Amino acid sequence: MTRGCKPKYVVRLTTEEREHLEGMIRTGRQAAYRLLKARILLKADVSSDGPGWEDARIAEALETSLSTVFRTRRQLVEEGLEATLARKVPASLSQPRIFDGQAEAKLIALACSEPPEEYTHWTLRLLEKRVVELGIVEQASDTTIQRTLKKTRSNRTGTGTG
Repeated sequence: MTRGCKPKYVVRLTTEEREHLEGMIRTGRQAAYRLLKARILLKADVSSDGPGWEDARIAEALETSLSTVFRTRRQLVEEGLEATLARKVPASLSQPRIFDGQAEAKLIALACSEPPEEYTHWTLRLLEKRVVELGIVEQASDTTIQRTLKKTRSNRTGTGTG
């Protein structure tokens, strides 16, 4: 897709930006994704100091995809250098958390309490059923209960044998 009359996103780095990116690469003390983006931008730079390579040549030289090169160019033009070098944080998680802090605390308290009379210990399925009965959460799976409890050091739930 083109924006306005521009056929593509053109990378024009200032001297300071080039020096910053070259310094990052020289030290090599950055995350791999940041170094890759720095290399892409330096190769794509059409200013007097840059080589102004085409996307296909950049992708081949850096062993990355054309879409990565395109997205890096676009992000620089639309959002600036720092945003391009930063890891994108998803706007929202794919699924909202079932147990927030308060619900998690209630689950842990329940798991640490005495099990019902007819049981010798809490099982994941029993906890799954009870958190819904008590209105702690609307629904939960035994896998979610296990994952939530695994974050704590408490092991009174009998999670090892099910």
